[in-house]
Amino acid sequence: MEAQYSPRLKEKYQKEVVPALMAQFKYKNVMQVPKISKIVINQGVKGAVSDKRLIDTAVQELTLISGQKAVPTRAKKDISNFKLRKGMPVGVRVTLRGVIMYEFLDRLLTIALPRIRDFKGVNAKGFDGRGNYNLGVPEQIIFPEIDIDKVSKINGLDITFVTTAPTDEEAYALLKELGMPFNAPFKAKKHTA
Repeated sequence: MEAQYSPRLKEKYQKEVVPALMAQFKYKNVMQVPKISKIVINQGVKGAVSDKRLIDTAVQELTLISGQKAVPTRAKKDISNFKLRKGMPVGVRVTLRGVIMYEFLDRLLTIALPRIRDFKGVNAKGFDGRGNYNLGVPEQIIFPEIDIDKVSKINGLDITFVTTAPTDEEAYALLKELGMPFNAPFKAKKHTA
C-alpha cells in the first residue's frame, strides 16, 4: 500500500486551522468550518485584439504558474471603440481545485508574494461580502516559474479565493490562519442601502 501524497497546506488546514477556527467562531460541527473551494487566476491581456500571439504567451505563462492548463477568455459582446468583436480572445484564466490548488497557494504565500518589490502585506479590503477574497498581483514575474529573460510584456494577475465561509470575517480568519500576510486587521464594511 502506497502512502497518499497530501500537500503541506492541506495538512496544516486539517491539523491547525480547523481547531483554531472552531475555537474562534464556536462551531458545533467540523463541517461548519470554512475552507477554500477553488482558486481562480485571471489575466487580461492588453493588446490581444491586435496581436494574437500575446494570448498564446499568456496561456503558456499562466500554465507554468498554476501547474494546470490555462484557457483563453473571450469577449462577450462587440465594443466598436476598442475594435473588439464578440468571441475574440481578451485574456486567460485557470481554475484550481484540490491538490493543485493547495500547491499553488503554498508557492504563492512562501515564494511569490515575498518577491514583490517593497512588499508590506496584502490588502485586507479585497473581500466581496460573500466570503470570497480577490488579490491583485502587479507582475507575473514574481513567480519563480517565469524566466524573466523570456518575458516580452509584464502583466498583472487577479487571483480570487472562493471559500465556503458565509461572512468576510470568517474568510479573513481562514486565510490568515493559512498564512496570508494581511497588512491590516479585518474591518467589516458598512453596507449602504
